[in-house]
Amino acid sequence: MTPTAGSLPRQAPDYRWSAARLALGTASALGISRFAYGLLLPAMRTDLHWSLAQAGALTTANSLGYLLGAVLAGIAARRRGPTATFRLGMVLTALALAATAVSGAYLALLTARAAAGIGGALVFVAGGVIASRSAAAVRSPAPITIYFAGAGLGIAISGASLPGMMAYAPHDWPMAWLGLAAFALLATVASWTAARVDGPELRSATGRRRIRPLWRTAVAYLLFAGGYIAYVTFLSAALAQEHTPVWQISTLWTVLGISAVAAPRVWDPLMGRWPPARVLTTLLALLAAASALPLVSSSHAVLAVSVLTYGATFMTVPAAVTATIRGATPPEDWTPTLSAFTTVFAAGQTIGPWAAGAIADRTSAAATLAWTAALCASAALVAAYPRRADRRI
Repeated sequence: MTPTAGSLPRQAPDYRWSAARLALGTASALGISRFAYGLLLPAMRTDLHWSLAQAGALTTANSLGYLLGAVLAGIAARRRGPTATFRLGMVLTALALAATAVSGAYLALLTARAAAGIGGALVFVAGGVIASRSAAAVRSPAPITIYFAGAGLGIAISGASLPGMMAYAPHDWPMAWLGLAAFALLATVASWTAARVDGPELRSATGRRRIRPLWRTAVAYLLFAGGYIAYVTFLSAALAQEHTPVWQISTLWTVLGISAVAAPRVWDPLMGRWPPARVLTTLLALLAAASALPLVSSSHAVLAVSVLTYGATFMTVPAAVTATIRGATPPEDWTPTLSAFTTVFAAGQTIGPWAAGAIADRTSAAATLAWTAALCASAALVAAYPRRADRRI
């Protein structure tokens, strides 16, 4: 299904460069705002005397904000257009990251993390719509996969800088949040024009949410959301519990981010040839295996394989789901459907970290990795048996 010319972004040969600048949105809203918390968690937990359940609750607060933002994103994108919604989300994300450094009070941190979640959802939905229009224009999944792979850049930057800083000065975690806020502000400036949509934007409220024909994809996405977030939230805590050297944690986290950035090179050809259900099932199965590996061995080689595989797959899942939505729905339905799927995604992320942290408090931090493996494996089983409507996509 091809959108009308008036609804498409520019089709110039530099679309990859535009997609890369747009990807600074996921670098900021996900790679920095969401996932970097996992690197700061050990220092914050020690300094503020938290349990793992309390630490997980901050991710839950972020996810609750994300849930609210997913609902607001659909409304804002239809009324104001995806460009204005994306830019608003970028600004809110930068401000929320700065606010996280203001106080160590638990309620203040919960509020700041929730605000960051709202901003992240606005960016996620609006950027996904813009990337989908670009993908339709150039007849390639590259704009979508590049956009979501941007989260890896934020992860790599965080991994290269934060563990060493926290090992040297663990009480300076507020300064780390200020540094992340500065990156988010620069990302906002750099991505500002990349979010522009040439031609009139679709702002009408006539679009419909298309969930029922893709309900298996929605269920798999829910399970994935509840599982994957535990890996990136608690991996550092699990490694620290095993007395893993700081340099090794930093290296592994950087590898995780770099592999996420490189993921489009691996998955673009397959997304162009394979049915969406097969791509999604493969991704989820690989995630389950990757998250289970550290439970088998804590050797550097095994951990490296785990983060390399995880990084190369986890942000491609939203890309695969977005591509599925783009292929299954008319252009006017992209925004409400993507917003609805993001709401499903946010619901999973809301429950997952708290539940995984609560289980870990009664067992060990390694239980969070088992949680990820179990939920991603379940999601793979659901995605492996698409309905007839899914097979036609």
